[in-house]
Amino acid sequence: MQRVEREIARLIEEVDYDEVTRLFNMLSGGKRLRAKLILKIAPNHEKAPLLAAIVELIHGASLLHDDVIDEAVTRRGVASVNATDGSKTAVMLGDILYSKAFTELVEFDKDVAKSIASSVTALSKGEMQDVKMANEFNEDEDKYLDMLYLKTATLIESAAYASALLAGKDAKKYGVYGRNLGLSFQIIDDILDITADSATLGKPAMNDFVEGKCTLPYIYLYKVLNTQDKARLKSSHAKHIDTDEVLWIKQKMQEHKSVENSFELAKKLSNEAMLAVQDNKELIEILQTMIKRSY
Repeated sequence: MQRVEREIARLIEEVDYDEVTRLFNMLSGGKRLRAKLILKIAPNHEKAPLLAAIVELIHGASLLHDDVIDEAVTRRGVASVNATDGSKTAVMLGDILYSKAFTELVEFDKDVAKSIASSVTALSKGEMQDVKMANEFNEDEDKYLDMLYLKTATLIESAAYASALLAGKDAKKYGVYGRNLGLSFQIIDDILDITADSATLGKPAMNDFVEGKCTLPYIYLYKVLNTQDKARLKSSHAKHIDTDEVLWIKQKMQEHKSVENSFELAKKLSNEAMLAVQDNKELIEILQTMIKRSY
């Protein structure tokens, strides 16, 4: 990972603009999940750290744009760039990270580069779907999971797929691993938004629903509520709700096991991912650690 961080620093330095360096240094590095996957799948390939750095720049760019879209004032517990320097600056910084990443992709084999590049198109499409879906209450599980795949899982899937190509491994199997890891990882995040406190999340609890996002626990809850309670849940959608309403939603979720059902889907997806790479203990450990984040 030190080599990856050095590559990231080099790429930012090559932009040759002090303002970009300053703003980028304000960003929290996060878990570097995608970079770790690439290094574990292609540990001996000389270009693996560069590919990992490229993917992390792409991920960072998508988060900058997300924060602008969501009007988020914090990211991983620290002030977001759009909060400190404005939305225009955050969008432009994201554009610079995207374009620098694409510039570096030309150093790779066509199939590797195409895998990463096409995932960025899918990711952007998923972000657009996410924004559109927030305009009304969504009760369609398949529609939500399709959006989740595009917005979150595709970049993880392509990182695993592309690094397997580098290493001469079965790229399809590693792609399945990445796809299911991405989906289950985001479902766990959906759960944490409801079950964790604000200090742990680095943002207000139950913020997803306030922003108009109907994540799996809400979709599962809506399916089993009576007509009156369905109307009540819908009336709280995309609004700042008071403590009594928060407690009612949590009580109903507990009563109908909405969180547990969401967790079961995350476990099912992660088990399928483990089967795809059953000989790679390190990748299985990543899945197991991720699943344990929920409780």
